[in-house]
Amino acid sequence: MKIALMGQPNSGKSTIFNHVAGYKAVTSNFPGKTVEYTSSKVNLFGEIFEIVDLPGTYSLTSFDLAELEARKYLLKGNVDLVINVIDASLLSRSLELTLQLLELKLPMVICLNMIDEAERKGIKIDVEKLSEILGVPVVPTIALKGKGVKKLFSMAYKIGEEKGIGKTINFSKDVEEVIAQLSTQIKKKQINQEFNIPERFLALKYLENDSYFMENYEEKSNNLFKKIVHFQNILEETHGRQSDVVISSERHHLSMNIYESVVSLTKPHTSPRDYLDNILMHPLWGYISLGLIFYLFFNLIFGVGKIIEEPLLDYFYRLIPLIEKSINPNTLSFSIISGIIQGLAGGIAIVLPYLFPFLFGLAILEDLGYLPRIAFLLDAFLHKIGLHGKAVIPFILGYGCTVPAIMATRILESGRDRFIASVLATMIPCAARMTIIFALVAFYISPQAALAVYILNIIVIIISGKILSRLLPEVTPGMILEIPAYHIPSIKVALAKTWLRMKEFIFIAWPLLIVGSTILSLLQYYKMDMLVNKFFSPLTSLLGLPVVVGTTLIFGILRKELSMLMLIQAIGTSNVAAAMSTTQIMTFTIFIIFYVPCVATIAVLWKEIGSKRTLFTVFFTFLLAVILAIITRFVY
Repeated sequence: MKIALMGQPNSGKSTIFNHVAGYKAVTSNFPGKTVEYTSSKVNLFGEIFEIVDLPGTYSLTSFDLAELEARKYLLKGNVDLVINVIDASLLSRSLELTLQLLELKLPMVICLNMIDEAERKGIKIDVEKLSEILGVPVVPTIALKGKGVKKLFSMAYKIGEEKGIGKTINFSKDVEEVIAQLSTQIKKKQINQEFNIPERFLALKYLENDSYFMENYEEKSNNLFKKIVHFQNILEETHGRQSDVVISSERHHLSMNIYESVVSLTKPHTSPRDYLDNILMHPLWGYISLGLIFYLFFNLIFGVGKIIEEPLLDYFYRLIPLIEKSINPNTLSFSIISGIIQGLAGGIAIVLPYLFPFLFGLAILEDLGYLPRIAFLLDAFLHKIGLHGKAVIPFILGYGCTVPAIMATRILESGRDRFIASVLATMIPCAARMTIIFALVAFYISPQAALAVYILNIIVIIISGKILSRLLPEVTPGMILEIPAYHIPSIKVALAKTWLRMKEFIFIAWPLLIVGSTILSLLQYYKMDMLVNKFFSPLTSLLGLPVVVGTTLIFGILRKELSMLMLIQAIGTSNVAAAMSTTQIMTFTIFIIFYVPCVATIAVLWKEIGSKRTLFTVFFTFLLAVILAIITRFVY
């Protein structure tokens, strides 16, 4: 049985998915996070199910790329049951999507999630009456605590077996007459068979002037197309509004009626978090709070990382002299063993001490619900570079990893905005580059110098955005972004999310570090590193860097952490300050942060924005890195 989790953004779909499938989807307390579906096979009640977590969508009539992904998946017709996840505290709005899902005539169960949040707001829902009106089971849950999830899937299994279909709730009489007449025409033409959806649903899509369906049949059936326009005109003449507005208004009206018939309002329970936005979203204190939170976050990562890095690094670098006593340091076997140890040391002693606190802190900020507030605060600044606040979401994801950041640009409506946001996202210091900033600049120069790197990075992104928006002029749309309620983060969930994100480093990047370190040892053993360094010497000379760092630039394209670890290996000491000046350390860091994105990023750019724009991004970032590194060399 294939079960699809469908609901509006931030309703708790991914949280429910994780409860039954294990932590495979990153949950976040901000809208628009899921941009592609995640699926997993699970064993429930002795049966194998496939659970699919679809991107959050406000409506089945959408222009948002992530929402279109969800709709296309449902329209394929290979789903046995839909679990419609609803935020109980936003019931009236959520029911508009529910009504559209009922029109698809799929077996369905409603998950009334965050029922505790609804009660806190003084919203008391008559669950039985709601189930009776819609004709489908309604199960209250608190997904964050796992309450009601077992009952939800037990009911889903039962309804999936019975293939129980909910009620179709009718609109106003005159609108229903138009829908019925158009449905008859569709049935005659047998168009619904090609789409594998009910005639009524298809009729509504035509009346809503849905581009996906209209484009498919404008050419194929000119006669039907004329009749669609005729029925659209009838609605427009009788209601004085466009046909799509008439349909959406009818749906909204129905949703409000259902809400009013099943909800009784009581006195809400206020708590200190209800007053948080008076400070965090204030026109002045909001920005001061943002700066303070980021400053504390920055210092916490460095403080934790430094405490752990020094003793671990000492331990690993004491191993090599011990091995020298047993194995001749001039042999091939010693070079291989030394390379492996240095690769292991890089992952355990240099990367993980900074990566873990960073990802854990980011998970806490996400679950609190602070990220959409950052988007709101920064909206005005982003407009100045030709984007809007919604672009903050991929940018913030970029501080974790550039790949999901570029994929998250799908939440932006304009193709031009997606391109600019993708290019700028490649400049955001991801977790890998963050390790370089902390382990080199903060460790060998000062935490304030590392903070200056981040500030410079933001300034460069702003200027680059301004340049790109001038090259591609377009009116930037305003931002509509849901600001969710604050949630108290679960440490268990935050740790699980941190592990989910760290797995990429442990299982993909770390083996690459070990292999890369071993390859560099072999290059040094056979004296081939000198050829590579000679090839890159024009660039390293231009930047005022030691010739031996040439090899590190190649490895950095595979993974950014490799540049730093190869640097330690290339200069032959873990004390970088002994072999490089502070100016060289800063120049090297600035170049690595901005130059060519890693291989994984290039691959996802190729898929999302095309080959020509990807090559432009590679060239643009490399040129930018060279210019900034030269300036750093002569100014710092």
